[in-house]
Amino acid sequence: MKPDIWLPFFVAAWLICLSPGPGVLSSVTAGMRWGFRRALWNILGLELGSMILIGTVATGLGALLSASVVAFNLIKWLGAAYLVYLGVQQWRAPVRPLVADGPDEVSGNTRPATPARIFLRGLLINVSNPKAILFTLAVTPQFVDSSLPQWPQYLTIMATLLFTDTVSMSIYTALGARALQALRSPGVIRWTNRGFGSLFIGAGAALAAFRR
Repeated sequence: MKPDIWLPFFVAAWLICLSPGPGVLSSVTAGMRWGFRRALWNILGLELGSMILIGTVATGLGALLSASVVAFNLIKWLGAAYLVYLGVQQWRAPVRPLVADGPDEVSGNTRPATPARIFLRGLLINVSNPKAILFTLAVTPQFVDSSLPQWPQYLTIMATLLFTDTVSMSIYTALGARALQALRSPGVIRWTNRGFGSLFIGAGAALAAFRR
């Protein structure tokens, strides 16, 4: 990818990654729930989801998905249902002091959250968002030179997005982890759970209402 094409994409990638969305919400809540180090597994899941989305577009499956109303609606409703599920579980989470290695109250499991469960949480949030797939399908081809080999360019795009998104999500996770230190009052914990639960439900509702 030529520098004069990559630089505008690099700027666009920062704007995309820093803008609010389910990934940002997931990173903040993961940092608050499990602390920064354990929440890094959530970021890894998000990034694998991003790699799957870019790979889907690069192989042409994104165009097939965008053309299939049934496939689009299926993924859309699955993603919306998962976000609403996370919101309901966050809203209903027991009011107890938050600790970095505490129970996985968001998923309803009273045992400490395993790295695999946290990783899967991030992965499902990113790959179940058809809006992100179609956005990637609409934006990335604009930075690809059709006269040059495609895969090296898509690999550059993938590496750029992984870098910007990892840095962005790490910042949001760190902010959530900082809030973990302040959440000691039961009343604050209760309303924090309900506030972020409502945001997850709202994100699910917005996804369900999304039209191509």
